[in-house]
Amino acid sequence: MIPILVTQFAQAGFGLIDTIMAGHLSAHDLAAIAVGVGLWIPIMLLFSGIMIATTPLVAEAYGAKTPEKIATIARQSLWVALILGIIAGLILQAMPLLLPFLGIPENLLPKASLFLHAIGFGMPAVTMYAALRGYSEALGHPRPVTVISLIALVALIPLNFIFMHGLGPIPALGSAGCGFATAILQWLMLIALAIYILKASSYKKTQPLKTFEKIDTFWVKRILKLGLPIGLAIFFEVSLFSTAAIVLSPLGEITIAAHQIAMSLTSILFMIPMSLAIALTIRIGIHYGEKNIVAMRKVQVIGLLTATILALISMTFLWCLRPEIIALYTQDYAVAEIAMHLILFAIAYQLMDSWQVSAAGCLRGMQDTKAPMWITMIAYWIVAFPIGVYLVRYTDTGAGGVWIGLIIGLTVACTLLLTRLYANNKKLNQQFNIS
Repeated sequence: MIPILVTQFAQAGFGLIDTIMAGHLSAHDLAAIAVGVGLWIPIMLLFSGIMIATTPLVAEAYGAKTPEKIATIARQSLWVALILGIIAGLILQAMPLLLPFLGIPENLLPKASLFLHAIGFGMPAVTMYAALRGYSEALGHPRPVTVISLIALVALIPLNFIFMHGLGPIPALGSAGCGFATAILQWLMLIALAIYILKASSYKKTQPLKTFEKIDTFWVKRILKLGLPIGLAIFFEVSLFSTAAIVLSPLGEITIAAHQIAMSLTSILFMIPMSLAIALTIRIGIHYGEKNIVAMRKVQVIGLLTATILALISMTFLWCLRPEIIALYTQDYAVAEIAMHLILFAIAYQLMDSWQVSAAGCLRGMQDTKAPMWITMIAYWIVAFPIGVYLVRYTDTGAGGVWIGLIIGLTVACTLLLTRLYANNKKLNQQFNIS
């Protein structure tokens, strides 16, 4: 989990750096980046989430001691990733056309639109990087991805500065410059990881990049069958969080900016249970390939206990350091005051969020992805979203209404996912006659 956690923190740090740098420009720039990120993140995670299928498929082949399948899985995943990345990029190019219909204030449209146009060019790199990352981590080699992510995180600061403030022929683009910087970094990260995999001896037995392989419809269908529900499940959850900025847009840019600060902070902390979930997917995927049900059950128990401890630590961290953390984002008193209030809601859902993402990681390791997809859709879009919209638009709860909806949705998702995990374990125990 630890190298994966560092990687997740680094990648979440991209959004953190964008938010902090935009916040120090103005509340207007911070609100514009909130709208752009709010639309980009769900699209990015939907398509890169599909590529998470690479991880349990490679882990299963590794556990079943069939290494000859691993290179094929990786190559076919790259084909799928390339196609999906192009589709995602085209969607982001068209996305600015929807902004006026979403009720986005007119003064935010130019920078939010330019951000989406720019960052769309990096989408093929995002999806192919996700495929290679899944291949490497499932084989027990998460550290190369970690090192590349940390280097990219450091490089983002000067790149952001160049495109935000201008340098030579590059004009000052304000917060929209973050889109250009991030797209460039995504391609550099893909190239770096591909070169490492091609050269490192640890990938020699399962090398996917030295041999060309045509698209195999069998593997494409299997990757999509397993990955599409994963991507959609992540999309249903993250899009709810991200579109909250759009729901709040009528309340003004001060409220949107405060919401973005609270959301950015909780997104960073979410990387902790998310990393645990990825580690659970890998370990359970390997034991699933070995058909070692007892080991799978032990991994689940340890995973959920770890998730509980980590959530309690996050809650304590948020409670004790709220003022100091918010000061990193903004010096605007009005923005900071609302953000302080919203972080209280974030504290309230840490346990449920940690349990539900860990349960989803366990289910992915068992290659059970359709049920979690439907669970997340119901919890977030049939329960949480309508409640949040109603509270914001028709009551005096203000921005807190969205967060109340999030808490209710996460509670429903957590309950249903843990119930599904219990049912799967019971079924496997009966199948293998384990008491």
